[in-house]
Amino acid sequence: MSQMQDAGSSLYRKDPKVYPRDVKGSFASLRKLAVIVLLGLYYLLPWFNWDGHQAVLFDLPARKFYILGLTFWPQDFIFLTLMLIIAGLSLFFVTAVAGRLWCGYACPQTVWTEVFLWMERWVEGDRNKRIKLDASPWNANKILRKTSKQVLWVGFALWTGFTFVGFFTPIRGLGESVVTFQLGGWETFWLLFYSFATYGNAGILREQVCKYMCPYARFQSAMFDKDTLVIAYDEARGEPRGGRSKTDDPAAKGLGDCIGCTLCVQVCPTGIDIREGLQIECIACAACIDVCDQVMDKMDYKRGLISYTTEHKLSGNETRVFRPRILVYAILLLALIAGVIWSVNHRVLLRAELLRDRNALYRELPGDIIENIYTLKLINMDSKPHHYKIEVLNNENIRLLVSPEPELEPEEVGNFIVRMQAPEDMGRGSMKVDVRFSTLDEPVIERTVSARFLLPFD
Repeated sequence: MSQMQDAGSSLYRKDPKVYPRDVKGSFASLRKLAVIVLLGLYYLLPWFNWDGHQAVLFDLPARKFYILGLTFWPQDFIFLTLMLIIAGLSLFFVTAVAGRLWCGYACPQTVWTEVFLWMERWVEGDRNKRIKLDASPWNANKILRKTSKQVLWVGFALWTGFTFVGFFTPIRGLGESVVTFQLGGWETFWLLFYSFATYGNAGILREQVCKYMCPYARFQSAMFDKDTLVIAYDEARGEPRGGRSKTDDPAAKGLGDCIGCTLCVQVCPTGIDIREGLQIECIACAACIDVCDQVMDKMDYKRGLISYTTEHKLSGNETRVFRPRILVYAILLLALIAGVIWSVNHRVLLRAELLRDRNALYRELPGDIIENIYTLKLINMDSKPHHYKIEVLNNENIRLLVSPEPELEPEEVGNFIVRMQAPEDMGRGSMKVDVRFSTLDEPVIERTVSARFLLPFD
């Protein structure tokens, strides 16, 4: 039994907690700028209005998506599909060119984890102080700092969840509902769920998400080649590593440029040692580059012992930026983006459905007139009200009557009764009828639909 327990304990080991050290440098400044811009967009966009609507609002009950002045309907689902394809292809393109640049600077997990770390450092101090605090017994200072950190984390997570729901429910009304304790059941669920997910992923799991939960790290190798930009340690220059004073000549001691300070490990948010080679846990944040360059400056060594580079460059070959894979990705991306932009700008802001009444095939009226009755559904997808003209295109003998007169407010859906009348001697069986709907005011919007007009069969 004891042997089984020993075997089990050897198979499952708790990962040690990672205490990333704070670092300053050009890449660290770039990461902070990315965090501020991305979170600024996330938290501020719902509070701005555009053309009378929230700038970004996915109004699921009304089945309308408002995105920066554009209104998308369920019929525009193809655009969402294309945008997802563009997003996926963009990720492949960026990965093939620059490795895991997305992970290090723009991934939501990285962005929110960075903010949680800022709060943790502000309350508990930098790396050594946090390690010492966790190792110390519980006392008033530790309780105060841990409690303060949790209050900040929970508050920030709740604000994140509130903003998330604000993309689906008008955020000002949502705020009033929260203040007056009148929040709906589903809104409460998603606010708490997203808050819990933010707190758990960015505050508790952190690098575990990147190591074990994120699939991107697993399939990125399929998009890497020897010309992909990665963060690498120059082993030929750095080895053998070892300590020395600034005045020592490393060549005389048989040492490389790496002094074995382990600062590159201490600043890594996933706790890896970049000197052991490229690893799936590396998120290409470049913290190790910043700190290593600072060490090289202090030792009067050349920078770049750890750097953004390629496998070809490390082996002394020339890096090829323009290669077949990159060109194919770029062409497909440009074609898709241009197609989406053109399609959005040229889409017809009018939807029409003309359905014949199923209760009767046709009606016979006095004067040998045959009448078919239809239900017309018109959707004004424009931001302006419109009056509409309806006319039959391919048959002058068909008379068309609409009740009531087609007039729609912006983004209104209207249902109308349409009657088509034709002489009985016009033919037998059924015939195709093309009906054109057009606005009587500016801008001119037209759409043509087809329907079947039924006549006696004998």
